[in-house]
Amino acid sequence: MSLLDDVLADLEAEGARLESLVADLPEAGWRTATPAPGWDVATVVAHLAWTDEAAHAAATDRAAWDALVLKALADPEHAVDSAALAGGAAAPDALLARWRTARSRLAEALRGYPEGQKMPWYGPPMSATSMATARFMETWAHSLDVHAALGVDPEVTDRIRHVAHLGVRTRGFAFSVHGLDPPTEEFRVDLTAPSGDLWSWGPGDASQTVTGAAYDFCLLVTQRIHRSDTSLVAVGRDANTWLGIAQCFAGPPGEGREPRRD
Repeated sequence: MSLLDDVLADLEAEGARLESLVADLPEAGWRTATPAPGWDVATVVAHLAWTDEAAHAAATDRAAWDALVLKALADPEHAVDSAALAGGAAAPDALLARWRTARSRLAEALRGYPEGQKMPWYGPPMSATSMATARFMETWAHSLDVHAALGVDPEVTDRIRHVAHLGVRTRGFAFSVHGLDPPTEEFRVDLTAPSGDLWSWGPGDASQTVTGAAYDFCLLVTQRIHRSDTSLVAVGRDANTWLGIAQCFAGPPGEGREPRRD
């Protein structure tokens, strides 16, 4: 199995997990508010469908992709919210069918995308594997919001390695998007997976280090938790700064989450 096949299999599992959670919800369940301000469950699913459709256009239809970019440029501050809110107004059955179709079409397009080529995106161009990883990250992160809205504990598996890897790879981006110069020094990151395995990145003798639970790290880089509520430990000034601004998704700096008040 190739790396792309591996990521796509995990993306399919993550999508199926979320679909099983919402498929039998009554109308009121779809209208339940999530931790994302202004978004209910339907809005979240609509956003995932819209983004999967956009990724499919980027991979298969340059004219359709260019039209999406022009539409986003016309209202860059509200384009994502507008698409999600409009899509979320649909009947739940229609919305679920739309997302199911978008997921399937995107997986097929990525599986057949020419190796070594990159597709356009809202940030840097992406390979098929990078796009699949980004779609996994967003599906997983938004799924957490739906779980929280419905009061259901999420399934925690080693599939989150894709999110952890993306979080490590986007360290420089997190500094840049906050107007800071990315450190040139390499970092060592050691994370304990849900299974108990140890996942590591970077040289073992690095002076800038981050250690802790992989699940906490993934929550942090998707901005689903405040740093003070994690088990993560940073050594070194730059490593400490990173954990305060970590962000693995494209766009301007996210607002993050407030510390828990237990």
